[in-house]
Amino acid sequence: MKLMILGCPGAGKGTQAQFISRDYHIPQISTGEMLRQAVTQGSELGQKANVIMQAGKLVPDDLIIDLVKVRISEKDCKNGFILDGFPRTLPQAEALIDAAIALDVVLEISLEDEAIVHRMSGRLVHAASGRVYHSEFNPPKVPMKDDVTGEALIQRDDDKEETVRKRIDVYHAQTKPLINFYKHFPSNARVAAPKFCQVSGLGTVETVAARIHEHLVQKNILA
Repeated sequence: MKLMILGCPGAGKGTQAQFISRDYHIPQISTGEMLRQAVTQGSELGQKANVIMQAGKLVPDDLIIDLVKVRISEKDCKNGFILDGFPRTLPQAEALIDAAIALDVVLEISLEDEAIVHRMSGRLVHAASGRVYHSEFNPPKVPMKDDVTGEALIQRDDDKEETVRKRIDVYHAQTKPLINFYKHFPSNARVAAPKFCQVSGLGTVETVAARIHEHLVQKNILA
């Protein structure tokens, strides 16, 4: 299953991607993870990306696409992968098609703006791994401690209400158009159209995970 997850910041994409990765044994791939790995390994692409980031600039789409190609060619992607956080814009989605990177399903986790603001105010993060918790909806086993390492969790500055609302505005302007793009996939694309699923992000993480599984079964993506 080659899957991409869409949704507003705070809709639960990262948490649900972790569940899908665990349950269906496919890796969760994020641009941040790819960039960190490439830079650490000192690959040619990593060196190029590092120079750009050190200059305080955004890594261009063509370089990100090259990183995606390298990442999905690795052994752990043999049975599929989850793209989390990429593409974010229409040009990135079109670049993905131009690179002949096909997806089986595009999954949107839908949530109203005010629900997102409420949800993100309780979000907690393990800085080293990126694991995400929530004080109400997905609490750690020990308050303010990461389940895996026992290290302290933090609340990021960008989870404050004012910043959250700005991030929501950016999502509506830049990323939400991807929903219509994938619903009405271009007929002349180099790859087959992915199936589109929309699920509500309301409820516990377990409820949303069950909802996602049901939709994937209905779309004949999972047995």
